[in-house]
Amino acid sequence: MNERHTGACLCGAVTYVVDGPMRQVVFCHCGQCRRQTGLYYASTAADDDDLSISGENNITWFASSEKGRRGFCKHCGSALFWRYEGADYTSIQAGSVDMPSGLTPGSHIFCADKGDFYEILDDLPKYAKSSADLLTNSD
Repeated sequence: MNERHTGACLCGAVTYVVDGPMRQVVFCHCGQCRRQTGLYYASTAADDDDLSISGENNITWFASSEKGRRGFCKHCGSALFWRYEGADYTSIQAGSVDMPSGLTPGSHIFCADKGDFYEILDDLPKYAKSSADLLTNSD
């Protein structure tokens, strides 16, 4: 049985379909994610072959580093995607996935950079920085 997930930005100018599995949610506490969202990113991921985007002309891509770029709706500003140069998957902001999402929490990364105004109180694995195995679409 094939999994199907759908999602969109706040205004609906960008929609997407994932025909396949999505990674567990990774919570990123790095400074860039904090600055863009005000807190942290909660992201899943899908293989690029499984991801279809409608309204792609409404996405603005921002190169946030030499190897990564962030995609957001140019109309409503919704953060939607993150792509790592050379990867065959796209990270998708978990909050943009239509409910019921079927997503499950996985881990926290860049905990050493988290904001000083909150605590991470769950029992999920916590990493000071990142881990190469967390940057793939495998569980």
